[in-house]
Amino acid sequence: MADQREKEFCGMPDLVQAGEDWLRSLTQIKRLADATLVAYRRDLSQFLNIMADHLGGPASLKDIANLRPVDFRSWLANRRRAGTSSRSLARNLSSIRSFYRFLERRNLADSAAISALRAPKIAHGVPKPLTPEKACTLASLDTHKGQAAEPWVAARDTAVIGLLYGSGLRISEALSLNFEDAKTARRDHVLRITGKGGKTRLVPILPNVIQAIDDYLKLAPWPLEPGEPLFIGVKGGRLNARIIQLAIERLRGALGLPDSATPHALRHSFATHLLSGGGDLRTIQELLGHASLSTTQIYTEVDQDRIMAVYEKAHPRA
Repeated sequence: MADQREKEFCGMPDLVQAGEDWLRSLTQIKRLADATLVAYRRDLSQFLNIMADHLGGPASLKDIANLRPVDFRSWLANRRRAGTSSRSLARNLSSIRSFYRFLERRNLADSAAISALRAPKIAHGVPKPLTPEKACTLASLDTHKGQAAEPWVAARDTAVIGLLYGSGLRISEALSLNFEDAKTARRDHVLRITGKGGKTRLVPILPNVIQAIDDYLKLAPWPLEPGEPLFIGVKGGRLNARIIQLAIERLRGALGLPDSATPHALRHSFATHLLSGGGDLRTIQELLGHASLSTTQIYTEVDQDRIMAVYEKAHPRA
C-alpha cells in the first residue's frame, strides 16, 4: 500500500497537475537522470501524503501556497519519526524547495516559508577505502570462482568489480554499459561514461579489465549484440546492482573485509589510491565525474600522511 501511495500524488487536481508539470520541467530543462527524477517524484509524493494527513484531506494548490514554516517543520518531524536520516531529510527538503521555486516562477505560491527552514545538519563522513591489496583481491577472478554457481557468473562479477576499482565507476554506470562499449574499450582503452546529471566523461580502462570483460563475453550463455546490456543476469536481462552488492557481501567474511567494503568503497579506493600515487585533484575530479572540486577534496582527508610527506619534502622551511 505504501509503495502504491508513493507512485501517485495525493492532492486536488490542480495540485496534482502542478506536480506533474514540475517533474516534466525537470526532464525537459535540466535533463536529470531517471533515478533522480524517481527520487524527486517520491519526495513530493511523501510530502503531499503527509500534508493530506496534516490538513485533514487532500491539499489544493491554495492549501500548499498557504503553508507556514510550522507546517513544514511538522512534515520534517514526521519524516524524522519514521526513521529518515539527516542526509535523506536534507534531500527531501531540497526537492520540495525546488517544487516551491517552480510554483513561485508561475505565481502559484511563495517559497519564502520553506526557504526559511534550515536543513538538518549532516555528519561529516570520510570515505573508507580498501587497501590496494584487498581491492585487487576483490577484483580477482580466483576470488569469485569459489563463490559463483557458474563460471560465467564469476567472470561477469570479476569484470564489473574490475571496472569499479580500475576505472572508478559508480555501480550504476558500470551496469548501464552496452555490448558495443566493450568494443570501444578494446580499441581505444577508454570508456565514454554518462554520469549524474547527464554529464559525459572519458575514463581509462586497464588492460586486465579489458581481458576480464573479454573472458566474460566468451563464457556468457547468450550471444550479445549492439544495443543490448553488456552485463546480464541469469535470466538474460540487464544485471541488477543488488546482485553485485550480494556478491561482495558474501566475500567480506572470507576475505576479512569490514562492513564498509561495498561496491562504492571500490570507487573510493580508486580515488584514494590515485591520490596516494601522486594524482592531482583536478584529474581525479574529472575521472570520477564530480561536478565540484569540493566533492573530490574529501579524499585529501583520507590521505593526510602522504600530503604531510609531500609538504615536508617540498617546503623550503619544513
